[in-house]
Amino acid sequence: MKGPITILIADDHPLFRGGLRQIIDAQRDLRIVHETGDGAEALRVIREAKPVVAILDLDMPGMNGLEVASAIQRESLPVRVIMLTMYREEDMFNEAMDSGVLGYVLKDSAAVEILNCISAVAAGGHYLSPAISGFLVNRHDRAASLRKAKPGLSDLTPAERRILRLIAQNRTSKEIAAELDLSPRTVENHRFNICTKLDLHGVHSLVKFAFDHKSEL
Repeated sequence: MKGPITILIADDHPLFRGGLRQIIDAQRDLRIVHETGDGAEALRVIREAKPVVAILDLDMPGMNGLEVASAIQRESLPVRVIMLTMYREEDMFNEAMDSGVLGYVLKDSAAVEILNCISAVAAGGHYLSPAISGFLVNRHDRAASLRKAKPGLSDLTPAERRILRLIAQNRTSKEIAAELDLSPRTVENHRFNICTKLDLHGVHSLVKFAFDHKSEL
């Protein structure tokens, strides 16, 4: 029999955390393995306990939710992240998506919406509060516009696209090589090919392009 979905909760508001715990504890297929109000502690437990899902608040002491999500992405930790927040700003949403967040749920959402998000994310999917679903449409529209402006994007191999996204995360060739188990020379060859396909001239042009279009890559 398949075991329950293991969950870490990180939120620095005890009352909200308690309410979330009640919602999750009422579900037989969900199990909380740890809860904390500190982002740095959350990351430490994620590394050790490897929960299926981590529910993170955006504002926390130690490390904020985006910093924790970015560290999870950078270290390729096997956990799926849900950002539970009161922020409705599109820039914040895009930053969360760029950090590998799979679920973005507003704190004033109904309990059923939070549970639906956990189920979707645990299965490897995405979930977004309906109230801000337009943000995802905008994100897709910008990506489509970028593909039209830079048709060479469609010619990038999966490896080249992955490297381009890592460049957008301010990763060096050495760091990219270590993460993808490649030689630094191979990474440099990929970078050259990306520049050729996107008609970019020089390292600075590539880095600027990656930063400027991080949300569309």
